[in-house]
Amino acid sequence: MQDDREIIAKVLQGNKEAYALIVNKYKSKIASILQKSLQHSHDVEDIVQEVFIKAYYSLPDYNPNYSFPAWLYRIAINRGIDEWRKRKRAPFVTEMDIELKDDGPAPEDAYLVKEQRNGLKRQMMVLDKEHRTVLALHYLQQLSYREISNKLSLSVDTVRMRLSHARKKLREQLVKTEKKGGHPL
Repeated sequence: MQDDREIIAKVLQGNKEAYALIVNKYKSKIASILQKSLQHSHDVEDIVQEVFIKAYYSLPDYNPNYSFPAWLYRIAINRGIDEWRKRKRAPFVTEMDIELKDDGPAPEDAYLVKEQRNGLKRQMMVLDKEHRTVLALHYLQQLSYREISNKLSLSVDTVRMRLSHARKKLREQLVKTEKKGGHPL
């Protein structure tokens, strides 16, 4: 197996594919570190990905005279601490916080719109707090990615990823409900 310094040198010379060797070598250790610090959180995989993205863009700053694993683990630990702090201050979205406007396109459609929105609200409540929060802030309070980023003390990229994951989970939940014979909304 190649030495970390050799792989890093290749990445810095423009061989982006070589970075996959670093990711494969350290991803389980990074996940383990984050699992412990975040009490076995469900979104550790996303945070591991963020750690490797940050490390990739920080590689030019890495000093090869020091241990690469220690440098990488420090990035992971710092990201875990940031996540832990953010969770302490993140607003918890409850069912009471999710308010949908009933402004159907025509009076005869008002009942249908209301039922669909109530169904959507029920489906959102099945999602975890972080995904429910970003969905509610973006779609219900109509905040931009930047506004959500400021409100939750997250990077815009993290907001974008969480919204993407939230949409995917909501879609999966809707499909699961439909397969059980129920109406998804």
